Amino acid sequence: MPSATSTQSVVAERTHMLWWRATLDMLPLSISVIPWGILCGALALQAGLSPLQAQLMSLLVYAGAAQLSATTLFGAGTPLLPIMGSTMVITSQHLLYGFTFRRDVLPLSLRWRASLAFFLTDEMFAVALKDRERSGSFNPAYALIAGFIFYLFWNLATLLGIAAGQYIDGLDKMGLDFAIAATFIAMTIPAMKNLPMVAATLVSGGTALLTKPLLAEVYIIISALAGMVVGYVLHRMRR
Repeated sequence: MPSATSTQSVVAERTHMLWWRATLDMLPLSISVIPWGILCGALALQAGLSPLQAQLMSLLVYAGAAQLSATTLFGAGTPLLPIMGSTMVITSQHLLYGFTFRRDVLPLSLRWRASLAFFLTDEMFAVALKDRERSGSFNPAYALIAGFIFYLFWNLATLLGIAAGQYIDGLDKMGLDFAIAATFIAMTIPAMKNLPMVAATLVSGGTALLTKPLLAEVYIIISALAGMVVGYVLHRMRR
């Protein structure tokens, strides 16, 4: 029978390796999002938020695109209700992420589910889904660690933006928003492994380009649903 000390040593080693694996897997996306976080921090100051309020946006709201949208609307004097509506539309894809992991997280405690829900982002979803495909099962500890690492980078980048925004003018005109497109491209390309995925991506992108000028408030939902339908139909046809 193994001793308690040896068992604890094995558990500690596995935990250590899990931290390293999750950190290394999330690191490329975490680095790529730094310009985006800097932009969020700087724009929050320009919109009239204090440095503390700007940092709390990333600490508590923690939603990149939604933060940018809410900050811009707030700076323009938009009422609270439209800001909340815009934020809900932009982050609606998280409902799909939740459905994807629903069976995996149902057996977990409320504390685990709430923690995973808070750290759930596009980046955490992509990394956790890839790990599930690689290992054959969902590892909540891996997903939580990956989400926490990204959360840490996002808030450090926001802090840099807040510090730089107080001394450097025109940060929003330096092209830092390229990180938004770069991050999503980095997440999408590796997932395009078969025809349904390629078709779903192309249809979503094409639909977004066509519908954004006409339906600016809901084009994200429409384009996502269009891609999902096409991908699902092709997936069923292949099976």
